[in-house]
Amino acid sequence: MELDLKTERMQAHVEDGIGWMIFNNPARHNALSLEMWQGIGDIIEHYATNEEIRVVVMRGAGGKAFVSGADISEFDAKRANVEQQQSYGKVAGRGSMWLAKLDKPLIGLIEGYCIGGGLATALAADVRFATPDSRFGIPAAKLGLGYEYEGLAKLARIVGPSSARDIMFSARFMQADEAQRIGLINFVESRETIEDVCIDYAKRIAGNAPLTVKAAKAAMNAWERNGREEEVNIVNNLVNNCFDSDDYKEGRSAFREKRTPLFRGQ
Repeated sequence: MELDLKTERMQAHVEDGIGWMIFNNPARHNALSLEMWQGIGDIIEHYATNEEIRVVVMRGAGGKAFVSGADISEFDAKRANVEQQQSYGKVAGRGSMWLAKLDKPLIGLIEGYCIGGGLATALAADVRFATPDSRFGIPAAKLGLGYEYEGLAKLARIVGPSSARDIMFSARFMQADEAQRIGLINFVESRETIEDVCIDYAKRIAGNAPLTVKAAKAAMNAWERNGREEEVNIVNNLVNNCFDSDDYKEGRSAFREKRTPLFRGQ
């Protein structure tokens, strides 16, 4: 099933419980334009509310880049003044909100460059795969740009404050092996195998109990935000839902009967 979007620069299709989101602007190394941010919001909102989708995978088209940051070529036309910036920010903010709000596992499949805003987008993923030739970095210090607190806090939580300082202060690019060592990515796979390996991993998640996975993601997100009481209470309710679910009964039955469980998210 393919989604009907308002732009050709984003693509989306669903297969075997996996929702794919593809950044389709290869001529500009998948730099994010305003219409692409609109597409991100539309895609993730649909995936978040579709019970058939158990996991989401995002990747860049063309193989040269995941996302290379913002599409600066459109700034003169669409971000030339405060009014335009506010309009742009509303659309981009909705896309970012849905990336953060998605309560299903989000996987990043990274080939080639993943820099600047592209790295910030990749950080929204729960698990990241990359090819050995992938490159990572935030060159803001070479451009005079400032990065907001939320994005840098996320980076520091993932790689630690020392590595986050290195990334921001030096503005250097790092290779996949170093990115994996500091926890920026989880797995490194060859160009020939990364798609199949990523699909197998996504199917593994899709076959697990959705309520359990949802509760686990909520717990990790709550921990990242310092365990605020209201979020911890939500996690506790999600955990209770697991124990009251038909899936928990199915899991116990399948274990006794030595068969693969069939979870329905209920």
